[in-house]
Formats: sequence, structure tokens, C-alpha cells
Amino acid sequence: MTDAFHALHHADQPLLLPNAWDHASAAALVQAGFGAIGTTSLGVAAAHGIPDGQNAAGPETLALAGRLSHLPCLLTVDIEGGFGGGPDQVAEYAAALVAAGAAGINLEDGRADGSLVPVAEQCALIAAIKARVPDLFVNARTDVYWLAGDGEPDEHAALARAEAYLAAGADGIFVPGAAEADHVSALVAGIDAPLNVLYQPGRLTVQQLAELGVRRISLGSLLFRTALHTAVETALSIARGEPITASIPSYAEAQRLSER
Repeated sequence: MTDAFHALHHADQPLLLPNAWDHASAAALVQAGFGAIGTTSLGVAAAHGIPDGQNAAGPETLALAGRLSHLPCLLTVDIEGGFGGGPDQVAEYAAALVAAGAAGINLEDGRADGSLVPVAEQCALIAAIKARVPDLFVNARTDVYWLAGDGEPDEHAALARAEAYLAAGADGIFVPGAAEADHVSALVAGIDAPLNVLYQPGRLTVQQLAELGVRRISLGSLLFRTALHTAVETALSIARGEPITASIPSYAEAQRLSER
């Protein structure tokens, strides 16, 4: 399982990874043909009334991983910054995810206050995880670009963090916020590991990212946010007496998404 997930990052085409937030969304994506699924920390947290990025949704995330274990797909789990634990606690949590069926995790260095975890602290988390579950694919996310917002990101800082995380044992590097072709090209050239970026509507296409050398493209919370928008717009259309034009699964089709 973990070998197969590693291999997806070295295939002819980049891994397009949709992110689910509950059993139904994951099952629907698998039914649509996706062989690898990620979770979205925002979606999981919001679905439980918990703020994202506050290291508060650890139990809910682990429970979801267990519920998804029967699906015929490879699963990688977003664990934010480790859900607040030190190296030993985060390593044990990662081991519990592996026992639940996960093949990979996402571990981020951004904090809710807009700062970054010190490099040495993040490396200690990565090293502890790899020592405890060496086959788990650790996708080390750095938020250097993400936190830059509309400003110019510090490419050297991102590359330095990537190098340190790889030396600590990370298997891939995730740089959300990298959306310009020159930025992505520089990251691909400077990182000796599969590069993961976040798909951003209206920016680089999947094909363009593939041509730049990106090996993994995540959808993040996009599907969750789209589902919320569609649900609200559908309710408003009904209230206005307007027709519903979207293709909607039947009750029976939706019910089958809960089957184990």
C-alpha cells in the first residue's frame, strides 16, 4: 500500500489528488475513478464545528481515516501541524493512522498566527514520524509562499526549509501558494523530491503544472467549499422558484455511499 502510494509520485503523469471531508465525499470520489484520496483539514474540522489550523481535530481525523479504510483507494491524511503534540506524540498519531489504513500524511509548518514553526522543531517532528513508521509517505508542507499572500514569496527560505525537511526524512514537499510558472519552475529545479502544489482555479492548469515538473497536485479544500456553495445556491434557487439545473444523485445512489 505505501509502496504503491510512493510510486504514484514518480509516474508518467502527476498525481491529481482530490480531498474528501467525510465518508460520502470520499466514496463518491472513489466511485468516480480516483485511486488515491486525501483529506482536507478544513473540511474535516468545519464538518465537526471545529476551527481549522487550531490542532483540535485530531480525534475526528483519525476516526475518519478508520471509516475510509474499507474503500478501494490509497489514503493520505492532512494532520495540520501534528495536532499539537511533540515528536513522540505526533509519531504515535502517525502510527495510529497507518494502523487505520493511511499510506501518507501531510504535515505543515504554518501556524494559525501567521508565523512558521522553527525549522529545527519541524525537522524533529518529521524525523520522529519516519523513525516510528518509516514507510509512511510524509508530505512536508511549507507555508512560505502561502503566508506571503500578494507579496513576493521568499524562494530561498522555501528551498532551505525543503532541504532541511528532506534531510529529516520527508518523502515529498508541498508548497501551497506557488501559482506562477516561474515560481513553480524554480521549486521543481531546487527540490530533490516530488513537488506538490495546490491547484488554484484560473491559474496554471493540470497539464501546465505537469509540463513544469510538478509530481502531485492537490485540490485542498476546493471541493468542500464548492459543495457548500452548491448546496446554498440550490436552496436559494428552490426558494426563488427557479429550476435546478445541476445533475443530482438519486437517494439510492447517495445511500450507497454509506455502504461498507
